[in-house]
Amino acid sequence: MTDEALDFRLLNDFQKDFPLCPAPFAELAEKLGIAESAVLRLLETLRRQGKIARVGAVFAPKRIGASTLAAMAVSPETLAAVAETVNRFPEVNHNYEREHRYNLWFVVTAGSEGRLQAALGAIEHAAGYPLLRLPLLHEFHIDLGFALDGKAAKPLPARVRRQAFIAPRPLDEFERRLVMALQEGLPLFIRPFSVLASRVGCDEGEVLERIRRWCAEGVIKRFGVVVRHHELGYRANAMLVHDVPDAVVAEKGEILAREPGVTLCYQRPRVLPEWRFNLFCMIHGQVRADVEARIVELRARLHLEDYAHDVLFSLTRFKQNGARYA
Repeated sequence: MTDEALDFRLLNDFQKDFPLCPAPFAELAEKLGIAESAVLRLLETLRRQGKIARVGAVFAPKRIGASTLAAMAVSPETLAAVAETVNRFPEVNHNYEREHRYNLWFVVTAGSEGRLQAALGAIEHAAGYPLLRLPLLHEFHIDLGFALDGKAAKPLPARVRRQAFIAPRPLDEFERRLVMALQEGLPLFIRPFSVLASRVGCDEGEVLERIRRWCAEGVIKRFGVVVRHHELGYRANAMLVHDVPDAVVAEKGEILAREPGVTLCYQRPRVLPEWRFNLFCMIHGQVRADVEARIVELRARLHLEDYAHDVLFSLTRFKQNGARYA
């Protein structure tokens, strides 16, 4: 297998279903037909190249801590300075410029709802612009990773795809330490869970058991390689938003979420009169014209043309980190 083919398999095939065992990289090596040391070396190279953010857990929104999407309408001449101010807050993990009057979009995550609201207030005060708060109401897309081969994830039953959020229970001290350790990603060592256990102050078996339980409960959406799509050539990325009647938003969201190329799909609240849209999805592509054509085709085929919409292409990536819950 060529180095290029190995890179592709590591980036595409192991974003989910990562081995949760004492020596996971040895298991990956067996599947790839190479040495364990080669797997570790390749992952470290991909990390240094910026193609992967980490190997580890992607936590479900609102299952631990609290988070929201936020936006500001910033004057173009102050945008860079305001983005820098927003970036200083550790609660901000994603921050993008988009083509719209609301041109600065970022995600804010904190360990509790109270801390989230405090962070939002501090960000709004520091930036000097009113903040549009758009918390997640329902998620229609299960995060199964970013398919580099163009294949859609296998559709799941509606009762699995769309779930009412369960209020997060407080983390105990062991869980809090484990979340803090997982935020940094899995150490690229032969026994990575043993390293995590030493940081948390428990044994390897306890760490693996709790991660497996969180995966089964949906607290962790997936565990595996977390790729950075921009570095992989996906730079024509659009947030497509619709104003869909509340009576049919679930139906339309579930249909849209099953489409290849739709990487995220959520319902968020309207904030009238400033923001009328309630159905959000992300479509990533390598060429803008292809993404635009895909949006036209999707809206026609899925009977979305009767609903007001807007398309917000990403322009500048100011920040992209993993969420910080603790």
